[in-house]
Amino acid sequence: MEPTSTIPDDARWMAEALALARQAADAGEVPVGAVVVHAGRIVGRGHNQPVGSGDPTAHAEIVALREAARALGNYRLDGCTLYVTLEPCAMCAQAALHARLARVVYGAAEPRSGAAGSVLDLFALPALNAHTQVLGGVLADQAAALLQSFFRQRRAQQRAQAVPLRDDALRTPEDAFDAAWAMAASAGLRREEVSHHWQREAAALEGLRLHALDVGDGAAAEVELCLHGPDGWWPQWLPWLAGRGGAGGRCLVPDLIGFGQSDKPKKERWHTPARHAAVLTGWLEALQVPAVRLWLAPGAEALLPALRAALGPRLLRAIPVDASRLLAPGPWQQAPYPDRGHRAGARAWAAWWPAPAVDPVR
Repeated sequence: MEPTSTIPDDARWMAEALALARQAADAGEVPVGAVVVHAGRIVGRGHNQPVGSGDPTAHAEIVALREAARALGNYRLDGCTLYVTLEPCAMCAQAALHARLARVVYGAAEPRSGAAGSVLDLFALPALNAHTQVLGGVLADQAAALLQSFFRQRRAQQRAQAVPLRDDALRTPEDAFDAAWAMAASAGLRREEVSHHWQREAAALEGLRLHALDVGDGAAAEVELCLHGPDGWWPQWLPWLAGRGGAGGRCLVPDLIGFGQSDKPKKERWHTPARHAAVLTGWLEALQVPAVRLWLAPGAEALLPALRAALGPRLLRAIPVDASRLLAPGPWQQAPYPDRGHRAGARAWAAWWPAPAVDPVR
């Protein structure tokens, strides 16, 4: 950003303000610096210090104006120019007007709180009966670079200091699933003979971990996608999988996010049909699955409209499965949910169900 009109010493005085801004950064304050110039000399200096001073008004401009008023013995700073590295906020702009400054010269614009034209322009309001001239953009690139570097370092420090979530904050301990695998072994489905997917790269997952079983021929052209209901997870499909015998093909049995062995965000608003559909679509794309037949446990119909929209022609058919072909209700249903927070997905599902009846043939 280049200023439209400067006087010869504007860059010189702004460089002095930038030096003060660097002092603010060194002190852990947002790097803004200011100087007040009168008759060719600096009469007031300031940098941001609200944190260090415990004073919410201790912006660079206010500190510099106070020092200048003491130096000149008058709160009216006639003939003075305020140089500040960042566009003044409303508080500082009004202070500059009260001081009757001749000019305010700033560096970088402040699009979120600037009161010299970015958000509002207090200097342009005739009702305030002030005639302070304003010029922006002097050494703007240097001022902006200083601010960007400061906030980049601050974000990096915050990430480094962040306390990571315990595994059990989002995830049920693995030993909770031992009984389910014992049932699977009784049904002829051994843990070591089943491929597991732990997908977390799909954008819709936002870093969460999706668990799924991959049963059968991984190279098969025909793929069955078995979707559990609101009171189930992958063991729900054990009788159905055992009943297929040597039918061939490939069965994918995911635990939706919030269910089974997948991660469980504890905010109900995370769980929407569209988001679950996006997760499943991203997972199937990662597996390079071109098309699926969808088998729906009771209640899974609530996700069908969103899945049809997300999968499009890749969804060949949607077929409801009667509860009699699935595992009967029992203690296995409670295993993934050691506390109430883990049940956010099931609570959210209650708002989607009951859903319209499913047309079995697409």
